[in-house]
Amino acid sequence: MATEYERKRLENIRRNDEMMAALNVRAKASLLTAATKRPREESTKSYKKKEKPETPIVMRKSLRTRGLDPDSVGLPNWFSDFPKRITSPPSQYSSAPLQKSSARLLAPLPFDKAYDGEGSCKKLIETMLRSASKSIDDSPIDSSSTRRRSSRLSNAVVQKEELVSSSCFVKKVAFAKKSCRGKMVTKDENDDSPMSSGNDCLKKEVVKPEKIEFDGEPLSLEPHNVARVVPGRILVVKLIPCQNVKLVAAGDKLGNVGFWNLDCQGEEDDDDGIYLFRPHTAPVSSLVFQQNSLSKVISSSYDGLIRLMDVEKSVFDLVYSSDDAIFSLSQRPNDEQSLYFSAGYGMLNVWDLRAGKSVFNWDDLHEHRINSIDFSSQNPHVMATSSTDGNACLWDLRSIGATTPKTLKTVNHSRAVHSAYFSPSGLSLATTSVDNYIGLLSGTNFEDISMISHDNATNRWISTFRGVWGWDDSYIFVGNRPSKGIDVISTKLKRTVKELQDPLMKAIPCRIHCHPLSVGVLAGSTAGGQVYVWTPK
Repeated sequence: MATEYERKRLENIRRNDEMMAALNVRAKASLLTAATKRPREESTKSYKKKEKPETPIVMRKSLRTRGLDPDSVGLPNWFSDFPKRITSPPSQYSSAPLQKSSARLLAPLPFDKAYDGEGSCKKLIETMLRSASKSIDDSPIDSSSTRRRSSRLSNAVVQKEELVSSSCFVKKVAFAKKSCRGKMVTKDENDDSPMSSGNDCLKKEVVKPEKIEFDGEPLSLEPHNVARVVPGRILVVKLIPCQNVKLVAAGDKLGNVGFWNLDCQGEEDDDDGIYLFRPHTAPVSSLVFQQNSLSKVISSSYDGLIRLMDVEKSVFDLVYSSDDAIFSLSQRPNDEQSLYFSAGYGMLNVWDLRAGKSVFNWDDLHEHRINSIDFSSQNPHVMATSSTDGNACLWDLRSIGATTPKTLKTVNHSRAVHSAYFSPSGLSLATTSVDNYIGLLSGTNFEDISMISHDNATNRWISTFRGVWGWDDSYIFVGNRPSKGIDVISTKLKRTVKELQDPLMKAIPCRIHCHPLSVGVLAGSTAGGQVYVWTPK
């Protein structure tokens, strides 16, 4: 039975239909539609479908899925991360061909195949052989003459430095560590618990920087001491440890190793003293000059290779190869036959150069990659490592053979730690972390820890900051991102006391190295491949 609503709806429909029929709307609409239609002309042309060629369907696959090496062309050699500051490509790289990523060569690489620079590298070979003939034992870094030169430089730098106790500016907080992966536990600063070799109670001083202005400028930057050594972003820069020789070695993210002989300046020929090699196919992570033979340079790379540059033989010998990236490499003092390097995530390997094999390795020394390895000059058995897991650890190599090694000390940062370096005397340790702190360990057993506030933030285009020691235990040098300069941090006042700036510095000096034997000579490198060498006035 229909509802009242349904009956009304049907009644409305019927009434509307009667109204439309009375007005004859539908007939008039049909006439209008017929009038607007155009008669379709019959076409005499005949169209035939084009037959598609019977070709096999090719499925596109990437080189990676086909198991082939990538065949991509990289950026030109003169490319810079700072194009606004370079109006035209440098003459050395203007006509250079594009670099292609090639498969790594698991064999010795002769100089003639690895050399990508202009002209000849004959002068570099002569310089390095001449430097190797000089015995660096005649002028060790901790000799009395070096200490006297270093003290004179320090007095020149801090002419008006206030002798204020650091206790006036710090707030002490003691904390204990259970293990390398343990959590920080805060304690009362009056807790004088005794120290132990494993789980020690360390004092942590958090220091805010207060800059002090000085009248004198101890170091200067000259135009002839600025050059682009490699085409890519520099990850490591080193000055050769030879007295009165200014030779810079730099490794970049493209696998290049460049050398710059500053002593070639002013000569009549066209040799600018820059020599470029490409022994690797991935970023160069470390460069180490052999201790008793400066004509040999060891390089490690993310391509998993360690090569020995032998100038006498004019070849890059293959020392070690792995499928894992090598992130850091170092040698113990007075032990040039052993290499300590980190491969993969958390693994540390000890390689015997004479035997050509691994003598020991630890698979899980850290939870993440090891960014730096360093040894104490006072006690070569003490090793320092820094890791992306947020820890910097001290180890005793005499007791590290256990399956689960224990640390002597552990410094915990809230973010990745990119360096942990001993001071020249071996009595202090400086760590640099992305958490905007530089850690300073001192004391007889490294029991005192100070956290010095410093802006260590970088981006993907520049290398991470790593604070390095000067020529004594007084100062730490680290890059300054906002001002594109170098901050000088006093270990006595535990703050930034000076800033090295110059209009010639057009980019951020990310990686820094101080000349081991020439006090006042400092090299800073940038993401654009430039190297700035500061010298005493």
